[in-house]
Amino acid sequence: MAKQVQQLDRVIIRFAGDSGDGMQLTGDRFTQESAAFGNDLATFPNFPAEIRAPQGTLPGVSSFQVHFADHDILTAGDAPDVLVAMNPAALKANLADMVPGTAIIVDSHDFSGRNLAKAGYESNPLDDDGPGSLAATYNLSVLDLTGMTVEAVKEFGLSRKDAARAKNMFALGLLSWMYGRPTETTIDFLTARFAKAPDIRDANITAFKAGWNFGETTEAFVVQYEIKPAAMPVGTYRNISGNLALAYGLVAGGVQTGLPVFLGSYPITPASDILHELSKHKRFGVTTFQAEDEIAGIGAALGASFAGALGITTTSGPGIALKSETIGLAVMTELPLVIIDVQRGGPSTGLPTKTEQADLLQAMFGRNGEAPVPIVAPQSPGDCFSAALEAVRIAVTYRTPVMLLSDGYLANGSEPWRIPEISELPTVDPAFATGPNKVSVADDGTETHTFWPYLRDEETLARPWAIPGTPGIEHRIGGLEKGDGHGNISYDPANHDYMVRIRQAKVDRIAESLPPLEVDDPSGRARVLVLGWGSTYGPIGAACRRVRKDGLDVAQVHLRHLNPFPKDLGEILKRYDAVMIPEMNLGQLSLLIRAKYLVDVVGYNQVNGMPLKAAELAEAITDLIAHTGPVPTTDATGEMEAVK
Repeated sequence: MAKQVQQLDRVIIRFAGDSGDGMQLTGDRFTQESAAFGNDLATFPNFPAEIRAPQGTLPGVSSFQVHFADHDILTAGDAPDVLVAMNPAALKANLADMVPGTAIIVDSHDFSGRNLAKAGYESNPLDDDGPGSLAATYNLSVLDLTGMTVEAVKEFGLSRKDAARAKNMFALGLLSWMYGRPTETTIDFLTARFAKAPDIRDANITAFKAGWNFGETTEAFVVQYEIKPAAMPVGTYRNISGNLALAYGLVAGGVQTGLPVFLGSYPITPASDILHELSKHKRFGVTTFQAEDEIAGIGAALGASFAGALGITTTSGPGIALKSETIGLAVMTELPLVIIDVQRGGPSTGLPTKTEQADLLQAMFGRNGEAPVPIVAPQSPGDCFSAALEAVRIAVTYRTPVMLLSDGYLANGSEPWRIPEISELPTVDPAFATGPNKVSVADDGTETHTFWPYLRDEETLARPWAIPGTPGIEHRIGGLEKGDGHGNISYDPANHDYMVRIRQAKVDRIAESLPPLEVDDPSGRARVLVLGWGSTYGPIGAACRRVRKDGLDVAQVHLRHLNPFPKDLGEILKRYDAVMIPEMNLGQLSLLIRAKYLVDVVGYNQVNGMPLKAAELAEAITDLIAHTGPVPTTDATGEMEAVK
């Protein structure tokens, strides 16, 4: 029977199963196929915190969502168009996100009484065909994916358990057929991954091809879907996750500054991938040190900075708490240091594998004393590369620790990324001190040349970066307060007041080097501004698109620099009658904006470990526009009138 081909502009697919079913691998392979095809895409991996959660239970469900399209997209999508559920728990955990009429493909094999009970089902939902049932509400396809997989690979002599493990590849093959994905990348991947286990390799490839052939030959699926490649700027692209982009950005930062890179880190979810990746790049002068704890990691990184390297430490929120004293030491010693916080749900151990934006106030104020630290935040997985370079620029130029706030959504999510040309990357001169910088003249006219470690650059207020052991610039350093200029220990009250203010002034001076903010206000008539930071960029952008499509005007500004704020932010805020700040916290940026600019912002806050949903945010923006009122204008007589 000839298959129909239906054209779509975008599709959201979610693969869900037990944490041992290979859903992350399945989703990643589908993503790579879509990237190779040329679609724009965004992904959202979602998995348990436990290494091996109880099998068949709701806490053990792992999922991977991929949104791919023939046009520019900003998020991994709010709700799936297709759910592939490998067991009862996967179905139950994800069903609430499904819109009536969307497609659900279920592996019926594990819908046994025991597994149904584990998932909280009193009866098998696949057997119900009455009003309100799955079959009546959704486009339901019930398939024995496991049984078909075992049958397809029986020639390789695997145990039934090992044979069944290839069911994710059968599902991948089926979905690859349904959406016209290229298969070569997956076959090449499986060939390389299981090169040392020929039976496992051949079984997975066979299962993948069997899934494809099932889609091609069965009468259960009569429609194949086509999503054309997206039009993108010319360049060389690759699919990249946020953590990988951060690692590449740090390597590029070392190359562009001419500094050896030293990472001192303790493994912690969701930041560990940065350590893993950087350990592969020794040829670029990268040294990685897996420390015994968080404090040792940052201590080693700061020591490396003192010795003339680009010191970096990576962690998540709990690790920042442990590193806070050494961050204060970096503030006092005024040494370059890049601190990457891949935020996750808290407090304490919290939700290790879920995303959150609740470390902003900790980054701003989480140290004793007046210890200002610049803060930058990437807005998308690919943007993590540029944000890392910007953190390096600020740290080296201004001799200061810099906090980079990523989060779990960016770290694990991925998108197509245009690989930049080397000529496009900024260069930064470390400008190491090379000799004495202070001349003292005695009464008899004799000159004495000495080195003062706290004399400052007039433009940046940065102190000299002096490599220890360099003849003529020997100096002492430590955590006690420094005397202005000479850098000796000082307990003088007036000196301490001055040094506190000059360290703050140095951070404030960074704003002079920042470009003007980009205001996305297409009509120029918006009265409501949506202000965001970090990974909320995608949901905010998608929500604003929805609002504008409905004929309403809304403006968007997104912050990369959170300390200091850009110089023009205050003026921009004053242009609008209402300002909304969506955040994955209880209003931390809102608090800072209210305090600095005296703007009564409207918060939109969510702390559920999940990214914001564009549709729900669009409703909130629409409601705010309605309450803000119509746009005032002037009639021919000069009197004010309201125009909707």
